[in-house]
Amino acid sequence: MFSRNILIFVGVALFVAINFTVITLSTRDTLPVNGIERLFISITAPVQQAVTKILQKTRNVWETYFMSVLAVQENIALKKQLGRALEIKNRYEELERENSRLKKFVEFKGRVPDTYVAAQVIAREPSPWFKTIMIDKGAADGLIKGSPVLVSEGIVGQIIKISTHYSRVLLITDRNSAVDALVQNSRVRGMVKGNNENQCSFVYALRKDEVKQGELIVSSGLDQVFPKGLKIGRVTKVTKVHSQLFQDITLETSVDFDKIEEVLVLKTSR
Repeated sequence: MFSRNILIFVGVALFVAINFTVITLSTRDTLPVNGIERLFISITAPVQQAVTKILQKTRNVWETYFMSVLAVQENIALKKQLGRALEIKNRYEELERENSRLKKFVEFKGRVPDTYVAAQVIAREPSPWFKTIMIDKGAADGLIKGSPVLVSEGIVGQIIKISTHYSRVLLITDRNSAVDALVQNSRVRGMVKGNNENQCSFVYALRKDEVKQGELIVSSGLDQVFPKGLKIGRVTKVTKVHSQLFQDITLETSVDFDKIEEVLVLKTSR
């Protein structure tokens, strides 16, 4: 095997040497045109052509490889730039949403003379048996137990536990919550009770009173907790049973409790 490789190597070297000699001599016009030069040209020309094609293809392959490497690197760089651009876009959109929410708060605070403290929602009660949230304001900010919590869309709930810098808020959808309320148009009195779901019940409305689907329920102010006239929700279903004294009324809250992020707490003197 070793001797065979040597013979192949010697043969290739000899061929290259003869080819080089013929080219050199033909350049100096030392061989006749119809002599040895013609013979070797006819032998070496196809080989030279094949070698040239191989070299050309090899160069093309290398060029393609380097172009592919550069394209991959450029693609990675562009993806990073796109990722940064999307991150900036998301931040901008989030700031726009926050600005819109805070603008509503400012407009709401401008419509009422009372003093409100803005707070962030930092936690939610995971248990399905309770409907509460935690906010990042407490006694150090002038809040007390029982302070009403609102957003521009309506009533959220009231503070039930308080510490120096944090407070727990009982939502009006909790079954332990009750808000004295009335129908805005007809002034029918009742009370909004939570049922641990996204809807509430408007109870104690007499069967003889006229309550229509779509009517707005607002706070009456008689419970001495929530100011009068704050939105609570709209009537979605009214059921009257002749054997019952009161109507069964269901309402959809004005506040989407799954999406609140900031709230306003009314500072009271109680």
